[in-house]
Amino acid sequence: MVEKFPKEFLWGGAIAANQVEGAWNVGGKGLSVADMASYKSNLSVSDYAGHNKVTLESIEKASFDNSDDIYPKRRGIDFYHHYQEDIALFAELGFKTLRLSIAWTRLFPTGEELEPNQAGLDFYTKVFEELKKYEIEPIVTLSHYEMPLHLSLKYDGWYGREVVTHFVRFSEACFTHFGSYVKYWLTFNEIDSITRHPFTTAGIIPERFADDKLEEAIYQALHHQFVASALATKSCHAIIPNSQVGCMITKLTTYPHTCNPSDVEKALYQNLNFNFYSDVQVFGEYPVMIEKLFERKGIMIKMEEQDREILKESPVDFISFSYYMTLTESTDPTLERVAANTAMGVRNPHLSETEWGWQIDPKGLKISLMELYDRYKKPLFIVENGMGARDTVEEDGSIQDPYRIAYFREHFKAMAEAIEMGVDLIGFTSWAPIDLVSASTSQMSKRYGFIYVDQDDDGNGTLERKKKASFDWYQNVIKTNGNELD
Repeated sequence: MVEKFPKEFLWGGAIAANQVEGAWNVGGKGLSVADMASYKSNLSVSDYAGHNKVTLESIEKASFDNSDDIYPKRRGIDFYHHYQEDIALFAELGFKTLRLSIAWTRLFPTGEELEPNQAGLDFYTKVFEELKKYEIEPIVTLSHYEMPLHLSLKYDGWYGREVVTHFVRFSEACFTHFGSYVKYWLTFNEIDSITRHPFTTAGIIPERFADDKLEEAIYQALHHQFVASALATKSCHAIIPNSQVGCMITKLTTYPHTCNPSDVEKALYQNLNFNFYSDVQVFGEYPVMIEKLFERKGIMIKMEEQDREILKESPVDFISFSYYMTLTESTDPTLERVAANTAMGVRNPHLSETEWGWQIDPKGLKISLMELYDRYKKPLFIVENGMGARDTVEEDGSIQDPYRIAYFREHFKAMAEAIEMGVDLIGFTSWAPIDLVSASTSQMSKRYGFIYVDQDDDGNGTLERKKKASFDWYQNVIKTNGNELD
């Protein structure tokens, strides 16, 4: 039998601290930007701008609210107290790897402390010990929408150059204390998302900037993240022998809606823009066309003298990315637009979609893998892929989710085809292996997992974990290394 996937392929799942841990005020943890995210039941599930809107007034209100009533990310699914049970279930699935993040404010409550919080160090050490017990390789994201609120308010988030120093200190503490457990690291989750939700990604509060200066502030903050990523990469290589550091982007491959050259040109511009974020971290320099775009728009990025050298000196070792769907683009303003992981694009009539309007395109994953590997010639890692759906617990207690199995089956076939074409794909982590609080809408009812968590959008429930039908299916996929998908 010809193997579809490499023998050492890393199968697993991905979670984020702010969506699973809970315990938002336990063990000295400080407030993060995620603790400000409220659940808005009256908004459309596809109104991501509405769900992610933040103001100084809403931050002040949230800061003085000591409950988690309307702030679901404060409670997550209580992984903080259930991590042993959850990791045991991941081990039963056969996980080779688990992607997780470290909450910055659990180690540095305000972000400005000089030494990490011992209670935070102790918690993550216990998590890594548990993973080690089951021989599950951790992949750790340093910044996954969890920056300290204090840094947002004091320095305007990543707009302030000072945050680079604080982030590098946090990163080096992680490398020093957890380097014996963790080989694979990611710096910023979906670093490109800064343009779509600047507060969530970079702690930028829009009303603090004039309308004509907000875009410039966002790109200035992005530059600081690029520099911080390169500095963290350099430190990781120095502190942890044989460590591997990756960037993490949202892969939003865009097709022209028609063969009209104007549509082709617009899709090209969109793809060049999406590639910008990985180009800087892989090639160590800004693309010429992006710098020309900034020049035309009057965007001035303040760089310190050594910044370009820093970027060039420490590129990432591999490219990781989330993939949920593709987009199409057109110059026709009358065409209907749909959501795509908080981005928007023209509806593709050839694709089906989820209840949240995310179009399903397995072929697009193959195309994305081939395009990325051809461009960068570095190992690739799919660290997010999955579908949000409303699951039903049947009278017999079972949870039948054939739609989820069908979704993954077709995406895994696309991955195998890309590998056959020569793509160096080293692993796959589903988003998410267990139900958690949605990043975009703060819902629990938008379920991703192979494991069901008994909790609703308002936080009601027992938190009992239950296996869905897809649990057994994914378990067999991993057991057979992707050779049995049916």
